[in-house]
Amino acid sequence: MDTMRDRFGPVLSRLLDEDPRVAVVLAEIGADAFTEAQRKHPDRVINVGIREQLLVGTGAGLALAGLRPVVHTFASFLVERPFEQVKLDFGHQGVGGVLVSAAASFDWPAGGFTHMSPGDVALLDTLDGWTVHVPGHPDEAETLLRHAVAAGDDKVYVRLSVQSNARGLPVDGARFHTVREGRDGVVIAVGPMLDNVLAATEGLDLTVLYATTVRPFDGEALRRATGSDTAAGTGAVADVVVVEPYLAGTSTAAANDALADVPHRVLGLGVGRAELRRYGQIDEHMAAHGLDVRSLRERITGFLGARALVQASSD
Repeated sequence: MDTMRDRFGPVLSRLLDEDPRVAVVLAEIGADAFTEAQRKHPDRVINVGIREQLLVGTGAGLALAGLRPVVHTFASFLVERPFEQVKLDFGHQGVGGVLVSAAASFDWPAGGFTHMSPGDVALLDTLDGWTVHVPGHPDEAETLLRHAVAAGDDKVYVRLSVQSNARGLPVDGARFHTVREGRDGVVIAVGPMLDNVLAATEGLDLTVLYATTVRPFDGEALRRATGSDTAAGTGAVADVVVVEPYLAGTSTAAANDALADVPHRVLGLGVGRAELRRYGQIDEHMAAHGLDVRSLRERITGFLGARALVQASSD
């Protein structure tokens, strides 16, 4: 199966052919995927070299000129290194564009910590008005990329990863998708975490929501899943676990805000803050951060307590 990034180049090349407003800005990384597109559209395929601040600034400049820029490189070079340009050139100037990252939290462990970005979504959370898509499958990545490019003058971040669920689900660029329904709690699985979450919660009486668009946060879906959308509510404490492929706790504030008027508990699971200096392989990072199936089941049942354990033992 191709990866999300494998899908990115051909899809964006087609969009360059179809829409004269679309432009792509690169900083060497990923340039090979646009050789033919650059030949056909030399004024709209721009490689600035290894200059990440210029990368973002050029994208914002194209937006000021009326184009729809798609800016691409690894997440650590797209969000973290040129963060001031993201904040000022796009945000302060009030222009939109599409930032498309690769390498995610630890997709290329051999590249070291400079090529890892578990804090990218949390960092963008400090800014106003960004839509954030986190696809969990190449098909979803294509759909969400098309949504992002077509989103007028909005500011959109699309987070690509080599990690993928076995199959893609219908995504609309806005709402959470209910994958499983249960009575004893809600688990929100973000992007490529879905398969592990489904395996970890097998046999538990839990609702599983699938999130590929995490900002804006679909608070209405969470309220429905917890029964908090009714006038009286359920009267019980709503238990929510958020499993994200980036910094643990990134979305707990959003979940808390959605349930502010009802009793609730929220557990955020994701990538830990401690730097793992023996880089190893992706599956070793997953296990070290407690995102493998066995660890997720232990952490989720530990949080939910007796109800989950009773259900699991009865199954």
